[in-house]
Amino acid sequence: MKWLILILGITSNASASVLVKMAMMSPRKFPSLNDPMAALSNWPFWLGLGLYGGAFLLYAAALARLPLNVAHPVLTAGAVATVALFSVLIFREPFHWTTGAGIVLVIAGVGLITVRVA
Repeated sequence: MKWLILILGITSNASASVLVKMAMMSPRKFPSLNDPMAALSNWPFWLGLGLYGGAFLLYAAALARLPLNVAHPVLTAGAVATVALFSVLIFREPFHWTTGAGIVLVIAGVGLITVRVA
Protein backbone atom coordinates (compact mmCIF):
# COMPACT_ATOMS: atom_id res chain seq x y z
CA MET A 1 0.00 0.00 0.00
CA LYS A 2 2.84 2.41 0.82
CA TRP A 3 4.34 1.97 -2.65
CA LEU A 4 0.96 2.39 -4.34
CA ILE A 5 0.50 5.70 -2.52
CA LEU A 6 3.93 6.82 -3.73
CA ILE A 7 3.22 5.73 -7.32
CA LEU A 8 -0.07 7.65 -7.27
CA GLY A 9 1.84 10.67 -5.95
CA ILE A 10 4.36 10.40 -8.77
CA THR A 11 1.57 10.11 -11.36
CA SER A 12 -0.30 13.06 -9.86
CA ASN A 13 2.84 15.22 -9.74
CA ALA A 14 3.87 14.41 -13.32
CA SER A 15 0.33 14.89 -14.65
CA ALA A 16 0.15 18.27 -12.91
CA SER A 17 3.37 19.34 -14.61
CA VAL A 18 2.00 18.34 -18.02
CA LEU A 19 -1.24 20.23 -17.41
CA VAL A 20 0.54 23.39 -16.28
CA LYS A 21 2.68 23.22 -19.42
CA MET A 22 -0.51 22.89 -21.49
CA ALA A 23 -2.01 25.85 -19.61
CA MET A 24 0.90 28.07 -20.63
CA MET A 25 0.73 27.19 -24.33
CA SER A 26 -1.12 29.28 -26.88
CA PRO A 27 -4.03 30.05 -27.15
CA ARG A 28 -4.37 29.86 -23.37
CA LYS A 29 -3.11 32.67 -21.15
CA PHE A 30 -1.47 32.64 -17.77
CA PRO A 31 -4.11 33.25 -15.08
CA SER A 32 -4.14 36.97 -14.29
CA LEU A 33 -6.29 39.38 -12.31
CA ASN A 34 -6.27 41.66 -15.37
CA ASP A 35 -8.27 39.10 -17.33
CA PRO A 36 -10.20 37.00 -14.81
CA MET A 37 -12.35 35.25 -17.41
CA ALA A 38 -9.27 33.91 -19.20
CA ALA A 39 -7.97 32.75 -15.83
CA LEU A 40 -11.21 30.95 -15.01
CA SER A 41 -11.42 29.27 -18.41
CA ASN A 42 -7.84 27.93 -18.30
CA TRP A 43 -8.93 24.50 -17.09
CA PRO A 44 -5.51 22.79 -17.50
CA PHE A 45 -4.03 25.30 -15.05
CA TRP A 46 -6.67 24.68 -12.38
CA LEU A 47 -6.65 20.92 -12.86
CA GLY A 48 -2.84 20.92 -12.66
CA LEU A 49 -2.96 23.01 -9.50
CA GLY A 50 -5.43 20.54 -7.99
CA LEU A 51 -3.23 17.60 -8.95
CA TYR A 52 -0.23 19.28 -7.31
CA GLY A 53 -2.33 19.50 -4.15
CA GLY A 54 -3.26 15.84 -4.51
CA ALA A 55 0.37 14.90 -5.04
CA PHE A 56 1.28 16.75 -1.85
CA LEU A 57 -1.38 14.87 0.13
CA LEU A 58 -0.21 11.55 -1.30
CA TYR A 59 3.39 12.47 -0.44
CA ALA A 60 2.34 13.24 3.13
CA ALA A 61 0.53 9.89 3.32
CA ALA A 62 3.64 8.14 2.00
CA LEU A 63 5.77 9.87 4.64
CA ALA A 64 3.54 8.35 7.32
CA ARG A 65 4.53 4.90 6.00
CA LEU A 66 8.07 5.34 4.66
CA PRO A 67 11.23 7.06 5.85
CA LEU A 68 11.83 10.54 4.44
CA ASN A 69 15.16 9.45 2.94
CA VAL A 70 13.26 6.89 0.85
CA ALA A 71 9.96 8.61 0.03
CA HIS A 72 11.46 11.88 -1.19
CA PRO A 73 14.04 10.42 -3.61
CA VAL A 74 11.52 7.94 -5.02
CA LEU A 75 8.89 10.64 -5.56
CA THR A 76 11.38 13.09 -7.06
CA ALA A 77 13.14 10.61 -9.34
CA GLY A 78 9.86 9.02 -10.37
CA ALA A 79 8.39 12.40 -11.25
CA VAL A 80 11.50 13.42 -13.21
CA ALA A 81 11.46 10.20 -15.24
CA THR A 82 7.70 10.34 -15.83
CA VAL A 83 7.76 14.00 -16.89
CA ALA A 84 10.64 13.28 -19.29
CA LEU A 85 8.61 10.50 -20.91
CA PHE A 86 5.38 12.55 -20.97
CA SER A 87 7.24 15.45 -22.59
CA VAL A 88 8.26 13.22 -25.48
CA LEU A 89 4.91 11.47 -25.87
CA ILE A 90 2.61 14.46 -25.41
CA PHE A 91 4.62 17.50 -26.53
CA ARG A 92 7.00 15.77 -28.97
CA GLU A 93 9.99 17.31 -27.16
CA PRO A 94 13.41 15.85 -28.00
CA PHE A 95 14.69 12.94 -25.92
CA HIS A 96 18.46 12.65 -26.12
CA TRP A 97 20.35 9.57 -25.11
CA THR A 98 21.95 11.57 -22.29
CA THR A 99 18.49 12.16 -20.83
CA GLY A 100 17.78 8.45 -20.94
CA ALA A 101 21.14 7.62 -19.39
CA GLY A 102 20.55 10.19 -16.65
CA ILE A 103 17.15 8.73 -15.86
CA VAL A 104 18.60 5.21 -15.69
CA LEU A 105 21.35 6.39 -13.34
CA VAL A 106 18.92 8.27 -11.10
CA ILE A 107 16.59 5.27 -10.91
CA ALA A 108 19.56 3.00 -10.13
CA GLY A 109 20.65 5.35 -7.36
CA VAL A 110 17.17 5.51 -5.88
CA GLY A 111 16.97 1.73 -6.13
CA LEU A 112 20.12 1.47 -4.03
CA ILE A 113 18.65 3.85 -1.47
CA THR A 114 15.39 1.91 -1.17
CA VAL A 115 16.64 -1.67 -1.42
CA ARG A 116 16.71 -2.18 2.36
CA VAL A 117 13.23 -0.72 2.89
CA ALA A 118 11.29 -2.84 0.41
